[in-house]
Amino acid sequence: MKRNDNMKYTRGLRRTDAGVTLVELMVALAIGSFLIIGAVQVYNQSRQAFVINESIARVQETAQFAMDTIEADLRMASNWGRSSRGDSIEGRSLPGDTNPLGLPATDCGAEWALDLTRPIVGSNNGYDLACGPLGPAVAQPLSDTVTVRRATVDAQLLTPGRLQLQTTRIQGELFSDGTVPDAFDPLSSATHNLLVNSYYVATSSPLIGAVPTLRRKSLAVVGGVPTVVDQEVAPGVENLQLQFGVDVDRDNTIDRYVNPGDAILDPDEAGFIPGARVMTARIWLVVRSIDREPGVVNKEHKPGDVDLGIPAGDFRRLQVSKTVLLRNART
Repeated sequence: MKRNDNMKYTRGLRRTDAGVTLVELMVALAIGSFLIIGAVQVYNQSRQAFVINESIARVQETAQFAMDTIEADLRMASNWGRSSRGDSIEGRSLPGDTNPLGLPATDCGAEWALDLTRPIVGSNNGYDLACGPLGPAVAQPLSDTVTVRRATVDAQLLTPGRLQLQTTRIQGELFSDGTVPDAFDPLSSATHNLLVNSYYVATSSPLIGAVPTLRRKSLAVVGGVPTVVDQEVAPGVENLQLQFGVDVDRDNTIDRYVNPGDAILDPDEAGFIPGARVMTARIWLVVRSIDREPGVVNKEHKPGDVDLGIPAGDFRRLQVSKTVLLRNART
């Protein structure tokens, strides 16, 4: 009896210690593999969605920053401190005399800074400034250039070497020696810095490399001398287009939209209209991602008056536009 009981006990232990069968192992491996594959697919899809969203966000941020920068200048064009009339400022560039007061000129020329009767000018689908783009980059083909002239909103300290304006409600004068002109009472006039910015698109960025970038040439003072500095605004901007809303009969309404450099705005052209005044500016920007994004599908872009077609290359692109009212343009 005791022996039989021992045998039964041993067989029970063997049944208890028995492992899984081969079929059970294969089923477990199959289920585990499916779960791992599913988890990997979810991870890859999530990562791909994150990369796409990140790329879209970066392009949108670049477009917003570039647009805000240009808009801030355009909106305040023709602000000359206490006056909005450029033709009331002594020392401005005049026909036949680009620098009547003999003020220090920049490498972009005296007229570039002193043509106050034209607070906003540009070139259509090209670059026409006397000072070239920052080397070794060249200007982007089929992209506009726009120059905005204005004064600082707030009064500034007198600064020798900086081009400044002393203005009242009815008159003003340019100077650069840090001394209020004799015709003005410091108590009844205000000193403002002259601001001149020219925006253009370069084919490459010295900071990043072969990436098109929005740049601007700005009036500054270096070593006590008015100087033009070339600044990078927003890498990734591929094209800049503008059109100006013009009031040709001074009734404070827009009569037509024209491209920069149109004859009605150029005193040297036969079609010049002396009373024409830029009231608004339409801006188009085409912005691309910095890094490649394989598989991205781009559409055709037609900013302003150009047809860029469907861009080549694995870069995400975005076209944005905005119309800006020039606050000081009304008569």
